[in-house]
Amino acid sequence: QVQLVESGGGLVQAGGSLRLSCAASRRTSGRTFSNYAMGWFRQAPGKEREFVAAVSWSGSRTYYADAVKGRFTISRDYAKNTLYLQMNSLTPDDTAVYYCAADATHFGMGSPTTTTYDYWGQGTQVTVSS
Repeated sequence: QVQLVESGGGLVQAGGSLRLSCAASRRTSGRTFSNYAMGWFRQAPGKEREFVAAVSWSGSRTYYADAVKGRFTISRDYAKNTLYLQMNSLTPDDTAVYYCAADATHFGMGSPTTTTYDYWGQGTQVTVSS
């Protein structure tokens, strides 16, 4: 079992930046952060949860939704068991609750599909004002 805790959300003006963090902790023996693919998703009021970015288990591959490509960067720090999402050039359309997720499949390559992921954080609110 893995617990994921997001942090770093807040209120920013359009054009500003935020860095979200997702701290992963292992409750039992078995698979660890180091061999899980990880992803970021977001959900705005009245909308379905949508894919934002993903990174493979090794960190060698990253994937981004078209809406954030070129503005957001996903990364991971294996020593700290932490996933990051650097968000630049934010717009009001980026306003949402952001969730991190872990794919428990060994050596996953990352996926844009919510059903791929086995563990989810509680979410952190990002609000972008004009």
